[in-house]
Amino acid sequence: MTRAGPGISLAAVVALAGLGGCTTPPPVTPAVCPATPTTDGPGAMVSVPAGAFLMGDDVYADEGPRRQETVAAFRIDATEVTNAQFARFVAETGYVTVAEQPVDPALYPGLPAGAVQPGSAVFRFDDGRFDPRNAATWWVFVPGASWRHPEGPGSDLKGRDFLPVIHIALADAQAYARWAGRRLPTEIEWEWAARSADPDAGNPDRQPTEANTWQGVFPVLDEGGDGYKGAAPAGCFTANGLGVHDMIGNVWEWTADPYRPDRPTGFASGDPGADPRQPGVPVGVIKGGSYLCAPNYCMRYRPGARQAQDLTLGASHVGFRTVATEPEAPAAPSG
Repeated sequence: MTRAGPGISLAAVVALAGLGGCTTPPPVTPAVCPATPTTDGPGAMVSVPAGAFLMGDDVYADEGPRRQETVAAFRIDATEVTNAQFARFVAETGYVTVAEQPVDPALYPGLPAGAVQPGSAVFRFDDGRFDPRNAATWWVFVPGASWRHPEGPGSDLKGRDFLPVIHIALADAQAYARWAGRRLPTEIEWEWAARSADPDAGNPDRQPTEANTWQGVFPVLDEGGDGYKGAAPAGCFTANGLGVHDMIGNVWEWTADPYRPDRPTGFASGDPGADPRQPGVPVGVIKGGSYLCAPNYCMRYRPGARQAQDLTLGASHVGFRTVATEPEAPAAPSG
């Protein structure tokens, strides 16, 4: 188990960053964009037609080889799930997220006492400990960090109702999806929707202009050229060709698939996934990149990009959206 950002071990975070409390949370301006969902019920969905496309990319090794895939019709959330929507789910069910639960130390011998407390990974750049070779130097395990307290104790959701919910582990996303009568997308479904269900969409590797990503040199300086330093309210950027917002950038999104670097075409039930960078850690596929993706690091602001994420871990840049199977059209009357 790791409790840090993708590809980072908890041991590295603890050794390099310590187990600090919350720094002063950044100011949050209550903002709503024209496409932001402002109710707390499960969000509006967009129909995605059936089709076939060449899946994958070639920027990073685990994105290929590209292969032809066929997709049945489904529906997908028009935006990422927001704090307000997740809060309603929690209020109605009493659900407690993974980040709000302590880790059983018997399952992970050797973890420092602070690391078994409830908490999550928070992005926190500090030039005093920065090592460009080690991503653990810009992630900190913060006891008490969760979807309710994004930076840890002392932070809250005031002004953030319509931002994407974060610090979400796979089980949390699955629980919300079941409550909403939906499910998580497969990696194939997610990528097809991110490509606007267009088999000719191609694989541009330039930094997108209509997405919340990092402008500047990561992780030293985010110039905020897209209007946001950090996550934006859901639905603030122009929708893709299907009418779906923020599939690229803003926050990473969980899929239903376990992660394996060779992208197998099928998985056994209960497959925990595998990532050579995180030996022995169950991992799933997250897609879309986040506001932390920049041209000089993490060029994963592309539909074909993918990343391994510890199944038990959220982080301050990991959220999700849901899908539903498109009902079959009624048969035409005979005669």
